[in-house]
Amino acid sequence: MTNGTATTTGLDARLEQYRVELTGYCYRMLGSSFEAEDAVQDTMIRAWRSFDKFEGRSSLRSWLYRIATNVCLDMLTAGNKRARPMDLTESTPLARAALSPRPDNTWLEPMPDSRVLPTPADPAEAAVAKESVRLAFMAALQQLPAKQRAVLILREVLAWKASEVAELLGTSVASVNSALQRARATLAERQQPGAGAAVSDPLDEEQKKLLDRYVAAFEGYDMSALTALLHEDAIMTMPPFDLWLTGADDITGFMTTLGAPCAGSRLVPVRVNGMPGFAQYKPDPEAGGFTPWAVQVLEISDGRITGFHCFLDTQRWFPLFGLPLCLEAETDQVEQGA
Repeated sequence: MTNGTATTTGLDARLEQYRVELTGYCYRMLGSSFEAEDAVQDTMIRAWRSFDKFEGRSSLRSWLYRIATNVCLDMLTAGNKRARPMDLTESTPLARAALSPRPDNTWLEPMPDSRVLPTPADPAEAAVAKESVRLAFMAALQQLPAKQRAVLILREVLAWKASEVAELLGTSVASVNSALQRARATLAERQQPGAGAAVSDPLDEEQKKLLDRYVAAFEGYDMSALTALLHEDAIMTMPPFDLWLTGADDITGFMTTLGAPCAGSRLVPVRVNGMPGFAQYKPDPEAGGFTPWAVQVLEISDGRITGFHCFLDTQRWFPLFGLPLCLEAETDQVEQGA
């Protein structure tokens, strides 16, 4: 019994070491934080149950990726493509702004960096990994057929050889190369808003100052200061609502009208989708203190904010990021756990 337990524990540990990178792979494939974690859990269960059939003809890592790919392809057969509001509707002028929600499975979802980004020794690898979970790239991936998506991720993000991808997918090298070419062409044709976002890793001094100024402007609800930080074509989105706004005037106009209850909010830094982000807590006039309102993801380019994306389903997102579901009135900051 002891030997069996030890063997089981050893296998669990061997499988577990791949959880973060597999979650990153499934997240890029599926566009959903929770579906990605479900897919990895399914992968682990399938691997555990069939490990006695694993003959070592490939590495354990390759074998797990093969299982994870099959799980994701099965999940994608329904044809649902996760999207951002810009993929579904035209930008709405502030005068016609209306908050119309769509179902959860419509939306590309945010993800804490810690759940999808391993810590490679090579800084260049780390930079590629971060870029490949940014919202614009994730939205672009959703435009690809499932197998092209897998090929692009394995070849371009994870740097697998064409022969390795062909073996994983049970196809030829020529087929893999053709799929990669088609995927690249599709991405080139469909440039996503936010694709030019550029954030150094770690943040440089100018970017840190920009974020400090953003926090001061947002927490102070100073629209003049916020306008100075926004690019003239900045975009604001608010899933699960399909509304999206363009330009500082409409963004700040929204914040002082429909968004007025957010005045006096507190922001807590989070690491999300390879970009700077904040958990927003807005004042709770009934219970006191602050209540969760949004996970914000900021896109930055040339020293200004070009994208301001607020994910409002706080009962889902705040636990995912390891964040508390309330802040005391005197608390300005919390330790972010994810």
